[in-house]
Amino acid sequence: MAEVCPNCGLPKEICVCSVLDKETESKIKVYTKKAKFNKFVTIVEGINPDEIENATKSLKKSLACGGTDKDNVIELQGEHVDDVKRVLVNLGYKEANIEVLHRK
Repeated sequence: MAEVCPNCGLPKEICVCSVLDKETESKIKVYTKKAKFNKFVTIVEGINPDEIENATKSLKKSLACGGTDKDNVIELQGEHVDDVKRVLVNLGYKEANIEVLHRK
């Protein structure tokens, strides 16, 4: 007998919980801040803690940069605010839920 998802009750093979979580989640904020030695760091806030590790890995690979996730926030080395939005949309996050804050 196939495993059953505890959330939706469907078999694991056709479970849609992860897709629904991405569509119903809160706003994702993307912005930059200055770090040491006048370098910039791109910050991504608002991604579900269950998916943050995979999102971090995908962002780092797609943007060819270093980074980490700590305290439910993704920190990427460099200025990547516009590219992060594109990658997150490709990962299945709704474009309307991603807020990009440009520095002035």
